[in-house]
Amino acid sequence: MSGTSNALKGRAFNLKESIDYADGSVVSKTLIKKDIGNVTLFAFDAGQGLSEHTAPFDAMVYILDGEAEITIGGQPQSVVAGEMLIMPANIAHALHAETPFKMLLVMIRGE
Repeated sequence: MSGTSNALKGRAFNLKESIDYADGSVVSKTLIKKDIGNVTLFAFDAGQGLSEHTAPFDAMVYILDGEAEITIGGQPQSVVAGEMLIMPANIAHALHAETPFKMLLVMIRGE
């Protein structure tokens, strides 16, 4: 998808209700995709996650629902609904769903 979905432009919507869980899966929905960055919704079923990786830019996650363990630079921490966290560029991080959880990921490319 390039740009923003026209269905979302110019009207209020509920982030938490904009993506559904799927048994045993990770679901993603891109809200904005531009050269300068992306805004993506994720829904993780319990036990699912993203393996350790790095990104060349800072990434911000806002937990909408549930609880996740996010490990940054080998240091795990629990993050729950209503909390946010900035994952620093070039430092390994991983996510694991302690319960089903939803998050908004914002990544802006550049310095």
